[in-house]
This record gives sequence, C-alpha cells and structure tokens, in this order.
Amino acid sequence: MVDKSYQKRCKKCKSLEIKKDWFMRWKQRYKCKYCWYVFQNKTRAKNLEIKEMWNDYCFWKQTYSQLSEKYWENIKTIQKKLDKFEFVSTIINPREIILLMDTTYFWEFWIMAFKDYENKKIINYKIVKNENNTDYKNWVKELIEQWWVIKAIVCDWRKWLLWWFSNIPTQMCNFHQVSIIRRYITKNPILESNIQLKKITELITKTDKESFTFWLEEWYNKYKDFLSERSIWKDWKMHYLHNKVRSAYFSLKRNLQYLFVRYDQYLKNRYTKYY
Repeated sequence: MVDKSYQKRCKKCKSLEIKKDWFMRWKQRYKCKYCWYVFQNKTRAKNLEIKEMWNDYCFWKQTYSQLSEKYWENIKTIQKKLDKFEFVSTIINPREIILLMDTTYFWEFWIMAFKDYENKKIINYKIVKNENNTDYKNWVKELIEQWWVIKAIVCDWRKWLLWWFSNIPTQMCNFHQVSIIRRYITKNPILESNIQLKKITELITKTDKESFTFWLEEWYNKYKDFLSERSIWKDWKMHYLHNKVRSAYFSLKRNLQYLFVRYDQYLKNRYTKYY
C-alpha cells in the first residue's frame, strides 16, 4: 500500500519526495527530502496564519498597514479575515496572582480589564459607563469569592482607590505616574529644573525607594527658591509662577509611599526570615 504522504508536493520546491515528520499540535507535518522544508496541511496553515494575525493585531498592537506588510496581503483582505475570526477564550483556574487593573476608553464605551501580571493573561473584563472606584472594589470582591488569591494589586491613581484595599498590598502603576509628570512638564522640557525632574522620574522602575527619595529631596533643595517665586496677577493676589512644576513635584511626593510597595514587601519578607 502506497503511503498517502508521497502523493503530496513540497510547497517550496514542488518535489514529490516528501515524508512524514512527526506531529505539531496533534497535526501531521511533512518534510521534503530534497530541500528539507517542513510544512503542514493547507487548511491548518491558513488557520495558523489567521490566528497569528489576530495575536499581532490584538496583543502586539499592530496596525492594518503593518499587518499587510508582514503577511503580503491587502488591507481589506486582512480586515475581512480578522472580522471572521472567532476568538475562543480559555478557562483560567483560580490561583495566586498579582492583579493589574485599569479601564480603557474606546470612543463609545469603557472596558474595565483585570490582568494577571505573571502570566500576562486577561482574567476578566467588563463594559462600564465610566471609570469608578465602586466597580473596581466590587470586582475584586468577586475574584476573592471565586477563590482567587490576590497577593498584590497594581492600579492607577484614583482618589480613595489606593486606600480601599487595606488587607492587600496596593501599588500605584509607575507608568501612570510618569504620564502625570509628562503632562505637567511636557515630553521635551526646556527649563533646567524640569529636565532634571524628568530624569529623576524616569528612574522609578530602575532604582529603590531610598535612592529615589534622596534624589527627589536633593532636587527640591536645589530648586526651592525657584518653586517659591510669586507675582501679583490681575486679581491683585499673589500666585505662584511655576504651578505645573510644583504640581509635578508634589505628585511624586504625595504618591511616593505607593510607588515602591513591591520593594517594601520584598524587604519585609527578607528581614522576617531572620526573626
């Protein structure tokens, strides 16, 4: 009996001399004896290509034009393939996690997402009318009731949100803090004080709490007189001349205790071993 694999052709050199080459995800693979090219069935290859395209579009934030250059297809063809693709979400069993939570706005609606930091997977999401602390609190309670063990929480700065989870270590997202400073002193500051403050802010993820506090205090002692400058405005009242720089500094100082929670927990666990 003739093996059916020898009736196939190599996709690269069109040779008939091919053989079976183990399995890939429970699907038969074939190898060409002439050019050693490995391939699968045509339908399987198409499904894999569409799945890879969806992963690039959804998780790696690739645009239609970038996908068309990568897969050598028209933009309209890529749009049709992505519209027809049916994403099947996998069931995630409860376990110990570091919870990341945030809300994103998509023109017409808001999506509140909860993500596992270690596995980089979305645990759950919810469409909401706006971002509010009550939804965050209720969903964290639901996760705990579903036997999820939340070791720590990372979220953006919202009034009272960082105080609500007293039993769970809660850290402010460093990216949101850097974005706040960028909003006050711009991405390319001109003043020397703003340039130095921007450099200090960029070290949040690369240093420890003590060093960052020391550099921030040094910066304040150096530019204390600059921040205290005032002038009389049209309402005949004294106002600070550099309000945005002051807001950026006091934002860092106010949120300092929530920017290095993970570092504090590491030191706490390290020293408790010896006592």
